[in-house]
Amino acid sequence: MAERSQTAPEAGNDLGNDDTIGGNVSKYMVLPTGYCGQPKKGHLIFDACFESGNLGRVDQVSEFEYDLFIRPDTCNPRFRVWFNFTVENVKESQRVIFNIVNFSKTKSLYRDGMAPMVKSTSRPKWQRLPPKNVYYYRCPDHRKNYVMSFAFCFDREEDIYQFAYCYPYTYTRFQHYLDSLQKRNMDYFFREQLGQSVQQRHLDLLTITSPDNLWEGAEKKVVFITGRIHPGETPSSFVCQGIIDFLISQHPIARALREHLVFKIAPMLNPDGVYLGNYRCSLMGFDLNRHWLDPSPWAHPTLHGVKQLIIQMYNDPKTSLEFYIDIHAHSTMMNGFMYGNIFEDEVRFQRQAVFPKLLCQNAEDFSYSSTSFNRDAVKAGTGRRFLGGLLDHTSYCYTLEVSFYSYIIGGTTAAVPYTEEAYMKLGRNVARTFLDYYRLNPMVEKVATPMPSLRKERPPYKRPLLRGPASSHPNSKGGKKSSVNHKDPSNSF
Repeated sequence: MAERSQTAPEAGNDLGNDDTIGGNVSKYMVLPTGYCGQPKKGHLIFDACFESGNLGRVDQVSEFEYDLFIRPDTCNPRFRVWFNFTVENVKESQRVIFNIVNFSKTKSLYRDGMAPMVKSTSRPKWQRLPPKNVYYYRCPDHRKNYVMSFAFCFDREEDIYQFAYCYPYTYTRFQHYLDSLQKRNMDYFFREQLGQSVQQRHLDLLTITSPDNLWEGAEKKVVFITGRIHPGETPSSFVCQGIIDFLISQHPIARALREHLVFKIAPMLNPDGVYLGNYRCSLMGFDLNRHWLDPSPWAHPTLHGVKQLIIQMYNDPKTSLEFYIDIHAHSTMMNGFMYGNIFEDEVRFQRQAVFPKLLCQNAEDFSYSSTSFNRDAVKAGTGRRFLGGLLDHTSYCYTLEVSFYSYIIGGTTAAVPYTEEAYMKLGRNVARTFLDYYRLNPMVEKVATPMPSLRKERPPYKRPLLRGPASSHPNSKGGKKSSVNHKDPSNSF
């Protein structure tokens, strides 16, 4: 990654030229123009050379003001939204204005009160900046691009401060989460490596179901869920973790769902993009959610692997692929909502509306009024559109969107900012909704009786292919669980 020189550019340069951004800043100290002495406190050091980091350039405008440039997605200059960087060597009570000047989008939730996230080494829980300190406007100094400016006061000299577009959820955090689940040896949780990314990161596939459903020849009703095909859409991972956490729990509803359904979950379809700090693209600059029609095994290997598995299941007469849900985050809309497909068959079209209507009843942050059904040409290469055309009338394909910012509860007008926990709660409610869809309440009553210990005991029959650590066999997986637990901050920023 490119390392910047330690002399600040002079004011008046063409600050809108993104061609000079080739990588993330690396421990880049900003010195005042003409300064020749030893660096001292208050000469800020910017860094984004860490996992999921993104900051491509820093220009000092004045003693207190800095223009910050997002590094475009690798091999694709069109996408500049995600940022994630640290600032250190601050002076107590030092006040600054940071201007993020090269967003690739004009519409933004910053117009509606969204604010960047911040944490520091002594306060490791992410918080949103006060909206009153954030401004989003068209700036004549930057070729009339939209700029997001925020004011901030550093209060602890020894702290390193981190700022981000939304709550980060890294590839490493995801791997630690799965590792911890796998160590629990749950006989209804299986992990396998479905493939690898271009940079050889894991494409993990999880199967959550009762072992009885995996007998060879057993009929299966499958719910397939994917996430993080767009790497900067971090809420997708929190929602997906909420789904997983609920499905592996001992809640009676979760146990009933495991008895009735087979959940296949690929929580991170673009691990390279996640690791690199891209917003929308893979390492090679592809928007993977436009390549479902004909994914390349070398350019889009994770997508190719998932598509092959879905087609294999579709061709299995014993497998009914009932749902496909792809989880995303939305940069201009509030709440959770869904996109579905349009069908000529009116009955199928009406049946498709059932699941989002049920989810709306279960989740206060989910909006059925924002849910829409379309077949826009621009969406033709998405998972929802491609699989909606491939699968038969018994299958339903959705994109689940959740706001980067907030939700509005019915009957009110106040925006409630999402937290990590609120995203995971939406995931839990998505999982619960399958109970209502399949009318499994009698099964819940049946399994609600007290159960003995966890899942250490083996079933009364041998199932060698379902045991042991993660493997390449499609029916042999293991388990893993949550990673980062943030302590409450000692005080707020």
